[in-house]
Order: sequence, then structure tokens, then C-alpha cells
Amino acid sequence: MHGLYRWSNKWWPGVIPLVIFWGIAAWTSTATVEGDLAARSNAALKDTVLDKRRISVDGRDVTFAANAFSEDGRVSAVASVEAVPGVRLVNDETRLVPEAKPFVWSAERDVIRVTLGGSSPLPSSKSKLMEAAKANLGGVEVADQMGLARGAPPRFDSVALLLLDQIGKLKDGKITLTDTKVNLSGMARELGGREAIAAALKNLPEGYSVAANDIEAPPYVFQAYKDPVAVTVTLTGYVPDNNVHAALAAAAGRKFFSEKVVDNLKASVGAPSGFAAAVVPALGALSRLSTGTLVVSDREVKLSGDALYDAAANQIRGGLGKDFPQGWQYKAEISVKPAAAPVDATVCQQLFADILSKSRIRFESGKAEIVSDSAGLLDRLIETAMRCPSVNIEIAGHTDGDGDEAANQTLSEKRAQAVVDYLVRAGLPANRFLPAGYGSTQPVAGNDTEDGKAQNRRIEFVVK
Repeated sequence: MHGLYRWSNKWWPGVIPLVIFWGIAAWTSTATVEGDLAARSNAALKDTVLDKRRISVDGRDVTFAANAFSEDGRVSAVASVEAVPGVRLVNDETRLVPEAKPFVWSAERDVIRVTLGGSSPLPSSKSKLMEAAKANLGGVEVADQMGLARGAPPRFDSVALLLLDQIGKLKDGKITLTDTKVNLSGMARELGGREAIAAALKNLPEGYSVAANDIEAPPYVFQAYKDPVAVTVTLTGYVPDNNVHAALAAAAGRKFFSEKVVDNLKASVGAPSGFAAAVVPALGALSRLSTGTLVVSDREVKLSGDALYDAAANQIRGGLGKDFPQGWQYKAEISVKPAAAPVDATVCQQLFADILSKSRIRFESGKAEIVSDSAGLLDRLIETAMRCPSVNIEIAGHTDGDGDEAANQTLSEKRAQAVVDYLVRAGLPANRFLPAGYGSTQPVAGNDTEDGKAQNRRIEFVVK
């Protein structure tokens, strides 16, 4: 008995390391098996579209959690894990991604970023929209606030990409897709942007429609600046088309007799109704100023600057809007240029000659009615007459050689008188001016060309 006790005391301490080695081996083997099952389970799901997928293994039992985008997809994913060799049991914790009713997606733009919000049907859809936004919006920051949800309308990706393209045409605003209805609001980035968006929305797939389009166009702006130092009139902004562009440039050339017209106008859609009918008389008012700025913004006209004398300032303030189309507004901020220093008769005559060498007073064909294009020229002549108040001036009318001599004589007299009447209405004393008509008796050029005839049809200011 004592021998057995002595023998047992010798072998049992050796069992302890054997147990330890067995535990390590079992643990190592189990960890290897679990890692292998986890890897193979994940590999079995590589082509399955899931969200928030999680695989954990305990022995040969697999716990599988994920959000699926359809019931068929969920069942198929679970079956794929159950089919992995070595898996004994699958603890199914999968569920469906929540369904959105209605299904709403949005793209919103502010000063610094574009935010994509609402729901996307798949992770790949989210990625596609984010990549398109970053690629097409010129480096604008793009924020992803999209969630995942079921219930997207058919062809969601293509429609969302089309709408995302329209965000690039906005300065700020929001586009929302609610099921198959599109709502838009905001301000277009450029003139024509609103029309371009409307045209693009005509390409929505069948079944989709625009519920509201409240995109506003930026102001339609035309500007003209008269600079007496550079002796220029600079035109900037927009015109409706090339025909209006040509007409306005020609009108500016007639009205601004001594200034060079710098034309920086661009054609663009979006002009308000009656655009040309308002801009042409507004340019005429600007031509009467020594220096001034004309700003036409949508249907509002603002004119500011210095008139050459008091009566001109009053006429411009009172007459600016009388020829505008209905619905147009105007504002005139007109001051009067300080009077220039007086000059003697010789200098006065030279000033008249210089002014009339650059242009001539125009009349309706065959009539004694002064055309409005000559207003700026007449104001300059009036200002000069004011600088030499002690002299008398003959207003001499001349015609070309066409037509009856007696008729030409009468026409020249009536035109001279019309100019005198204009000067008197401006506040100059009538007794300083003597109207005289010379018909075609004093030509300055030949009457055998149109250019020569135009030179002969003239009004001269002759200091006495």
C-alpha cells in the first residue's frame, strides 16, 4: 500500500504540463478553424450586396448579421453562409434595410458646398452620385448625408445623375426627387441657366415629371458708361440676340457723336419684354450727359451723371421714362456739370466748328423735325453758346442739290428755325440767334455721291 502511494506521488505532477499543452493545442486548433470559417463565409458573400455585414464564429457556429436590400437577397446571403463547408449552424441576425415611403433624394447647393441628402437605394448608388458630384461640380465641396433605404423608383441612378447635372447650373438652390416627382428652387448661376435646366428636364424618363420649377434667373443686366476723359462709351452686359446687338451698337454710334463706342456686349436668352425699346431711349438720355452711367437690370433703368446745363437736367429727369414700354421702371440721378469758363468770339467759333466736324444735326427725311439722335450734339452746342453770351450767332441751314431749288430753300429755312427754337427752349435768349436758309447754293462737297450729299445737308453755327 505504501508502495502504491509512493508510485503515485511520482507520476501525477507530470500530468499538469500535459494538460496545459493539450489546452494550448485545442485553443490553437479552434482559433484556426474559426478564422478559416470566418474567411470562407466572407468569401461566400463577396458578390452579395449587403450593408453593415458582420461575421463572427464560435467553434463551427456562425453568427451572421447584415442589412439586405431585398428579401430574396437576404435569404440568398444566409444560404451562402450555410453552404460553407465546416459550418454547423448559422445564427441568422440579418434584416432588411428600412423602406422609405415616400422615397426622397435631394441635392442642395449653397455658397460653399453641395450636400447630397435623403435616401439612396444601394451603396453603389451612393458612390456613383458622390463621384459624379466631385467630378462635375468644379472642385466644390461635396457632403454626403445620404442614407440607405428600399423603395427607390425605377431608373433612380440615371434620374439622380441627370438632376445632379442641373445643380451645376445653380448659384444656390435645391433639387428634390420625391418618388417620381421633381421639385426645383433657387437661382441660376448664369443667364440662360434657367432655360438650360428646363430643357434638360425634358429628358426625364417616362413616368417622371416636374412638380415645381421655381428656378429664378439672375438679373438681366445691360450697362453703358460714358467717360469724358477717355472719350469712350463702354457697353457691357447682355443683349437678346445678334440683331438687337447690331441695332443697339448702331444706335450708340449715332447718339454718341464724339466718343468711341467700346462694345463688350454678349448675346443671352432671358431678356425682359421690350428690352430694345427701353434701352435705345435710355442711351439717348445718356448721350446728353457729360459723364454718366446707365444700368438696365431686368425692367429697371437707372441713369446717373452730369448734364451740361440746368434745362437739360430737368428735361432728362422728366422725360427718361416717357418712351419706355409698359411695366418698366426708371430712376434718374442727374446733377449739373459746373459751368465752363467763358471764351471770346474767335474761340467760340472754333468750338462750334470742332463739334460740328464730328457730327451733324439730323432731321427726318425731307422735313424740319430734328431726330432724337441729335440731342447729345445739340446739348454740346448749347453749352458752347452759353460760354460766349456776348455774341450773336447765325444758324445757317443748307441742303443737297436734289429736288426743286425753291423747295430746298424753304426746307433749309425751316430747319434753321427748328434749331433756333430748340436753343430757345433750352433757355437761351432768342435775340442772340438768326435763322438763315441757303438751300443748295453753298455746297461743301459734290452732289454726285451719297456721301457728298450728306455733307451738304448741314446746319452751321456762325458767330457774328
